[in-house]
Amino acid sequence: MKFIDSILRGIGQVIFQNNIFSGLLFIIGIFYNSWLMGLAALVGTVISTVTAQYLKYSEDDIKNGLYGFNGTLTGIAVLCFFELNLITATALVLGSVLSTLVMNFLKKRIPPFTSPFVIITWLLIYTLLLVFQYPLISYSPISDTTFNFVAAVSNSFGQVMFQENIITGLFFLLAISVNNKLMAAYAIYAAVLGSLTALILSESATSINAGLMGYNAILCSIALFGKK
Repeated sequence: MKFIDSILRGIGQVIFQNNIFSGLLFIIGIFYNSWLMGLAALVGTVISTVTAQYLKYSEDDIKNGLYGFNGTLTGIAVLCFFELNLITATALVLGSVLSTLVMNFLKKRIPPFTSPFVIITWLLIYTLLLVFQYPLISYSPISDTTFNFVAAVSNSFGQVMFQENIITGLFFLLAISVNNKLMAAYAIYAAVLGSLTALILSESATSINAGLMGYNAILCSIALFGKK
């Protein structure tokens, strides 16, 4: 049970939620949109957490999911950008392990947040594209001509974990609310503000409705929540 607790907290920590129920709702939301990405999220979290346990990193950090969330994002990212096969599956495993090593290295110097995921994912994409010459998955988004408020806000939550699905976004919002309702309200405000700012700056309705202009605002609002 302690291991499952760490895994769920790790998934929750992607959006700063140290709560097992938040983590559970996040993973349910991902599976709702894509069972493959849901599986990738679980595998990435498990591998990064087990790596930390094997290397005997801080038990408190492991318990609180701090070695899990970068693996969560790395797992999702690999299958967001590339088709699943033996090479990309290996990259997912290796990337999840490396995310833990980078996390442990950086946390002694600076607050790392998701920088281990960013660094490792860049390296994986570079390697798969240029060394193995694997093509990126080609997406053909439907072009929107009008702003959709509900889609923009809900998808902003989903895009924190590469999910463009309104229902998934609502699961994510619920997950934050379970942990802290005021934090969820801040996140909604940030998503609205980010989306409307993009609209004022004449960004494409397609990008705004997909949540690409709001998810960073959500993360900033939650990261700064309660700070003076």
